[in-house]
Amino acid sequence: MGTVTFFLASRSTRTRAAAVVVAAAAAVALSACGSSSGSTAGNPLAPSANAQGGVITVGSNNFSESTILADLYGHALAAKGFKVKYHPNIGSREISYGLMKNGAVTLMPEYNGALLSYLDPKAVGTSTADTDAKTAAKLNSTLQLLNPSAAEDKDSLTVNAATAKQLNLTPTSTVSSLSKVAGSLVIGASPEFQTREQGLVGLKDAYGLTFKSYKALDAGGTLTETALQNGNVQIADIFTTDSLIQKNGWVTLVDDKGLFGFQNVVPLANKSLPAGAVSVLNDVSSKLTTAGLMQLDAQVGAQGADPGAVADAWLKANGLS
Repeated sequence: MGTVTFFLASRSTRTRAAAVVVAAAAAVALSACGSSSGSTAGNPLAPSANAQGGVITVGSNNFSESTILADLYGHALAAKGFKVKYHPNIGSREISYGLMKNGAVTLMPEYNGALLSYLDPKAVGTSTADTDAKTAAKLNSTLQLLNPSAAEDKDSLTVNAATAKQLNLTPTSTVSSLSKVAGSLVIGASPEFQTREQGLVGLKDAYGLTFKSYKALDAGGTLTETALQNGNVQIADIFTTDSLIQKNGWVTLVDDKGLFGFQNVVPLANKSLPAGAVSVLNDVSSKLTTAGLMQLDAQVGAQGADPGAVADAWLKANGLS
């Protein structure tokens, strides 16, 4: 399959930026990594020549778990001789899905339930298989879902320790239990959380919750974590595999109406992906569990390890490199 080619610029751990900043950065970065022929110079969303020429472009969104997963996929492919490059820190799904559709990015780590909600806000998956099937039916004709992993990472409503104590909230408390107190709480999350069904819209429709105010921060990253810990917000959208939940004594509320659905990690790929590459990625998915993903997140987020090194160690331990 030729010489393995790495493009590892900016592979260090990242904090999550606001969507408007990411959008601009994504356009600049994509222009820089596109074709040098000039055909894409005026249109940063045009398909990359590299994406069409045998190089697998692995994208990741602007949070560390996506970076880790992209490294798992990319390093596993490179170990089998595929040419790999990276388009990291893209931003929100609204941006990354567009890059996938036009072929500028050929592979992305995704979450089946969140992707389904983006493609069809009213669709509800009843199982992992049902969620995958409904998502696949809504995908652009150039794209495909590969095998899902057992690993899940869901959005959640999580309160800080002080708020949990004040309101007598425990890990068995439900989102529904906020019905009488939501109006006194400031919630923090990514900008796009405001308009998503799996966000404020669904919290209003399914739970009847209206919060005191909303702070646009990032997608469960450093800005959101810091605001929650400092009390600038009392409740936030925090991913369920975040190691800081246990470390800081935060309480994640039970999603008793199933708003956040099934969220299995799954590779989203262009249909032009070679069959051999599909097999490699499915092998990665077959080994990835929620507990394993939490450990990977903790090594990067809590211990400051490099995502690429963490990915390499995991692949070696699982016989995939």
